[in-house]
Amino acid sequence: MTKGSDLFVAALENEGVDRIFGVPGEENLDLLESLRTSRIELILTRHEQAAAFMAATHGRLTGRPGVCLATLGPGALNFSTGAAYAHLGAMPMILITGQKPVMSARQARFQIVDIVASMKPLTKMSRQILSAGSIPSMVRDAFRVAMEERPGPVHLELPEDVASEDAHGASVIPVHEVVRAIASPSALDKAAEMILAARHPLVMIGAAGNRPSLVEPLSQFVRRTGLAFFNTQMGKGAVTGGSNLFMGTAALSEGDYIHEAVDHADLIIAIGHDTVEKPPFLMESAGGPKVIHVGYHSASVEQVYHPDFEVIGDIGASVEALAERLDGRLPADEAMLKLRQKILARLNDRAEEDRFPVTPQRIVHDVRKVMPEDGIVCLDNGMYKIWFARNYRTHVANTLLLDNALATMGAGLPSAMMAAMLYPDRRVLAVCGDGGFMMNSQEMETAVRLGLNLVVMILNDSAYGMIRWKQAVDGFPDFGMSFGNPDFVRYAQAYGAKGSRVTSVEDLVPTLEAAFTDGGVHLVDVPIDYSENTRVLVDELRNRSPDVDFA
Repeated sequence: MTKGSDLFVAALENEGVDRIFGVPGEENLDLLESLRTSRIELILTRHEQAAAFMAATHGRLTGRPGVCLATLGPGALNFSTGAAYAHLGAMPMILITGQKPVMSARQARFQIVDIVASMKPLTKMSRQILSAGSIPSMVRDAFRVAMEERPGPVHLELPEDVASEDAHGASVIPVHEVVRAIASPSALDKAAEMILAARHPLVMIGAAGNRPSLVEPLSQFVRRTGLAFFNTQMGKGAVTGGSNLFMGTAALSEGDYIHEAVDHADLIIAIGHDTVEKPPFLMESAGGPKVIHVGYHSASVEQVYHPDFEVIGDIGASVEALAERLDGRLPADEAMLKLRQKILARLNDRAEEDRFPVTPQRIVHDVRKVMPEDGIVCLDNGMYKIWFARNYRTHVANTLLLDNALATMGAGLPSAMMAAMLYPDRRVLAVCGDGGFMMNSQEMETAVRLGLNLVVMILNDSAYGMIRWKQAVDGFPDFGMSFGNPDFVRYAQAYGAKGSRVTSVEDLVPTLEAAFTDGGVHLVDVPIDYSENTRVLVDELRNRSPDVDFA
């Protein structure tokens, strides 16, 4: 007999799924048995949140939805943060949860939570499957919705009795190609006119510009037009940072080095800006640069972002068409390129500072030394994210993964594990604060069990450093942010990983290099000194307004 769970797994195979991440429960047992005899590998994690982070990162890096699995009630609710991470970060993902039988209630309300309802605000779509015959269409629709711009998570609930139901006669639905709409010629003509009329046009690449399929179109656009560009944090790496047109990354909303270029510009071409990100600059009602929004969808009008003109359609096709209209017609902006040298020179300040514990600037500098161009750095969320966003030069797309949308702690290790699985021949480094690491540190066992090659660098200051810094910026006394840590070297060893501790600034590069060379899962404990961050960053924020959010 072909049962509902068999048909469900066949539908997943039809979509090209090769891995599922999760923690199954008794409501998933039919599905688990169907997976056992399929081509799909089950990756058992130690917590559902980590499974969701891994599935979301699969979607981010490949453009194809990652898939994660949990049981009902508490297991499904543990997906919530991962769902929000993918929803705000526009990462395609399918979340599958189990449920008690819908045709009977032999256990009354035990463990029953309305997961479909709870997932609705966190996903693009949340649905319960009520019959085996509807499985093929619901799975096909889930993948279509998850990948459709703007991509994101979709939730499917598979009740126990539907999974075991006879599905005889039903078959999977073939996958079909989707061609996105192209921007109108009149909109492209108008945008080209505005760019040609500007004295100092500047390109900004946002989160939606950093899709795997856009690397070549955006790189060609920059090369053909000769326009200087900068990026948001989640747009970082969409075009190589080695370009002589790259101005930098907007790690803060205003007053940072890159905002000298924003102030100099009279027109900003915002490609793929998504307002789920912290604002990379604050638009003024009058007197600031004009803004052209190039996106898959119309811009969300916000107090700090209200474009003057929009080019709506497939971003790749739009920038190719704009390049055709602008090719060879734009003079080099010498003033902007001089400003570039000034900005980048400032970013090198203190990069080789020899203080110990190590400063964030030195950490970024030394990490760049040990990571090859295609090496992948996955950040958790903390104070160090600002410094990596500003100072770390990317040369290959999607080689610095950070979250500037939900900005959750705990995602750094699982996202690095996913990167190591997808790219086993590339160096992968997870950079975690001690607070964020401990939120999903149990996944060290998963990484060891999977035989991954992965280095995890723990930046150890025994505190929630980002909030402690903001506390100081706002003039509050230091309170409520400090904690104790385990011996991280012994902690790693307890999971079967290797551990090292950096004891001098000169040790950092050789310790990281040795960890990568040795292979396997290796944790490196690095004491970090944030004491100068408050003074340095506040000094740099020349025009900081009192309500700027530094998270």
